[in-house]
Amino acid sequence: MTMARPVTLALLGTGSRGHTFSSFAQRYPDRARVVAVADPRTDRRDALADQLGVAADKRFDDWRHLAAQSRLADAVIVTTPDREHVGPACRFAELGYHVLLEKPIAPTRAGCIEVIDAVEKAGVILAVCHVMRYTTYTDQVKSILARGRLGQLVGVEHLEPVGWWHFAHSFVRGNWRSSEQAGPSILTKCCHDLDWLRYIVGRPAVKVSSRGGLHHFTAASRPVGAADRCLDCAVEPDCPYSAPRLYLGCLGDPERERWPLSVVTTDLTEQGVRQALRDGQYGRCVYACDNDVADHQVVTIEFEGGVTATLTMSAFTPVDRRRTRIMGTRGFLEGDGKRLTLTDFVTREVESFDVVDTGADAGDGHDGGDFGVMRAFLDAVSAGDRSLVRSGPRDSLESHLMAFAAERSRLTGLPVTVWD
Repeated sequence: MTMARPVTLALLGTGSRGHTFSSFAQRYPDRARVVAVADPRTDRRDALADQLGVAADKRFDDWRHLAAQSRLADAVIVTTPDREHVGPACRFAELGYHVLLEKPIAPTRAGCIEVIDAVEKAGVILAVCHVMRYTTYTDQVKSILARGRLGQLVGVEHLEPVGWWHFAHSFVRGNWRSSEQAGPSILTKCCHDLDWLRYIVGRPAVKVSSRGGLHHFTAASRPVGAADRCLDCAVEPDCPYSAPRLYLGCLGDPERERWPLSVVTTDLTEQGVRQALRDGQYGRCVYACDNDVADHQVVTIEFEGGVTATLTMSAFTPVDRRRTRIMGTRGFLEGDGKRLTLTDFVTREVESFDVVDTGADAGDGHDGGDFGVMRAFLDAVSAGDRSLVRSGPRDSLESHLMAFAAERSRLTGLPVTVWD
């Protein structure tokens, strides 16, 4: 049998997520090959292009320059900053490239609709990186529901424990701190979760209500004597959000050097970190930043047929796995991404079991979900079968519309219909 050739890929954006998805091609060169890279940051672009073996004349400082070439690949991976998703996603779809698009689709409702309309008009395959659909844990939860172990589904309670330092890193000091630049935190952090709830419930979302806000990371919470930068601050040693404690503490730990430290600096030395904290955005006091996104928010979702779900997103937790409780008429299921506990109302038996993924990709990001969505996308492109992607364009759009509805509800205090 003749093996299918690898799917060729163009990579737009060489940040953390670009590294993650392109690393699939390094591990599985028989499945995928990156043949072009675009990023305005020359050092990051060339370092990754060197690893991937991308030719010098296929490295571009702007995705538009890549798009101006004759078609170079079967598909494109879009991991540009969130506010720069719409342009490349629409243009490369128009050029006939299949599109793997990092979530969120776009920071605005109009931008999301524009992308979905563009890929549907072009007839190309789109995979939005809703990676939580592609884990063994999710498969197990879906299986339990499909077998009727819980009876009729009634409600779901879901917690996204972002973590105090993670929220400070990404949503106070970092690139997702501004609703105007990146969108609301319920979108940028939790469109994953909203999509997962929609996938688990298996019914369209009808109406959303939400409460929450920016509770803590404001000037009003600033301690007396705090400086604008942690390196100059007399109260830094007693602050939970100390930048030196966080980022210097990453040195020597390969996982934490990969993230979050690599976002702060490429100079992984004490001097390099201190210089970045002196000059860059990650050394700022969390009470003196230009952030405006909610740090604690609760969303209530009504699905078709009356099933309800609540999602709580909070900064004020340890960095931990999402936790979910699913309530049915015959049983109750509780899980944390690794372990499930099922209570049967008929037998009163309580069954607990670890959900262990022994696959080769299990140790990769999001419990194998990062490579799971990549594998599904490549399979879909190779076979010309868009059904192999677990979330179609309209499914992905729905989760984003749920997020925008939640933000409107939070700001107005009123329930919002999802598709309005």
